[in-house]
Amino acid sequence: MKNLKEKIRSGEALHGCWINLGSTVSAEIIGRAGFEWVLIDLEHGSGNDLAMYQQLQVLEGTPATPLVRTDELSRSKIQRILDAGASGIMFPQIRQAAIADEVCRMMYYPPKGTRGMAKMVRATGFGKNATEYIHTLENNLIGVVQIETPDALEQVDRIASLDAVDVLFVGPSDLSLSLGVFGQLDHPVYQKAIRDVALAAKKHHKATGVLLLDLAEYEMYFQLGYRFLACGADATFVARGAEAMAQALSKKRSGDQV
Repeated sequence: MKNLKEKIRSGEALHGCWINLGSTVSAEIIGRAGFEWVLIDLEHGSGNDLAMYQQLQVLEGTPATPLVRTDELSRSKIQRILDAGASGIMFPQIRQAAIADEVCRMMYYPPKGTRGMAKMVRATGFGKNATEYIHTLENNLIGVVQIETPDALEQVDRIASLDAVDVLFVGPSDLSLSLGVFGQLDHPVYQKAIRDVALAAKKHHKATGVLLLDLAEYEMYFQLGYRFLACGADATFVARGAEAMAQALSKKRSGDQV
């Protein structure tokens, strides 16, 4: 594993990107682009467990630390993701501190958690590094809990206090939607919400993260203490790049200045 957790604890600004095409090629391209971390999105992405496994394989040869957003809050799914070699898990739609505690403990072996042990998995080098993996797990594994609902906001202090939670991560679209101000990131209700998340994280010495909908939002979150910052995705880059090129070619054809 790479030293992302150490950097999170130090308060360093860490930049990430979503991977949602289910492609090993785009995953490798993103991994080599210069991000500190990348997130394979099983919740909304087009990839499945096999694609995730293969993406984790190619990402190992890149500087980026790979995380996975799970599409199931089950012990078997969490275990499968981590056994495949993910450095951490993002848990979406967490509404209660008790649930956050339960799912984060699924990442760890007893006595701290409920994860089952298997040596012959990719995370342990298929048994070669099992002892080292177990003994260094708490210093390397990253638990990211998404704050996306009013219920989660009400319990954000309790969620932040949990030992296995490393990052409180705001989902702007879901959070603003659930607060009744969809997409209105300058609305006082949303602004209070992101401040409350930042204050809870600071109180319990945890990091705060967000997926930027636009790079222009960077300073707004940074000033509040958000340091685990993501922007864009492989699908976004392909779509925008393709559209920009098609428009440029159309202008050439019509004789307009590009």
